[in-house]
Amino acid sequence: MLWLQRIVRKQFSRLSNKEADNNLVLLGKVTATHGIHGQLKVTLYSGEASTLPVLESVILKDSSGQSESFDIEKASVNRKRALISLKNFSDINQVLRFVGQEIFVLREQLPETSVDEYYWRDLIGLKVVTTDGKELGRLDSIIETGSNDVYVIVSNGKECLLPALEDVVVSVDLESGVMTVNPGEWLSDL
Repeated sequence: MLWLQRIVRKQFSRLSNKEADNNLVLLGKVTATHGIHGQLKVTLYSGEASTLPVLESVILKDSSGQSESFDIEKASVNRKRALISLKNFSDINQVLRFVGQEIFVLREQLPETSVDEYYWRDLIGLKVVTTDGKELGRLDSIIETGSNDVYVIVSNGKECLLPALEDVVVSVDLESGVMTVNPGEWLSDL
């Protein structure tokens, strides 16, 4: 029933409220240059890396919070790493300043999700309740395990790990900010 698209990892929690309000989505970080023609190596925080090559532009933000928008000339992805060429940058010396900067996109640049498909960004912060109405806490972060995601639910300083499986997650209501789950053996953690 619920296939949860892995677009933005836990690093979303580093965004300020202002950035969230501005509709920015964190995709990754520039880790190095590649070659002498101005390509950038990017480590992606995204589980759905195929998004990057179809984007027309990105926003790079430095450690002081200054951001700039750039058009993408070319992008390719290999697992969690990407190479990006920005338009009008064709020399390594032009792009060295971007190493260490985070890459964002505007929310509206991302593909629409299908029914019962969500961006991680939208799930972080949801109130989690059981089908019998017991409030468990807030979805604090998401762990990508390979077989299925695991939601980290936090309540009163305690963490509970919730498997992101169809038989566990009953519904997600983004408008109300609530995820409803079936209680199970994992519930003993709280």
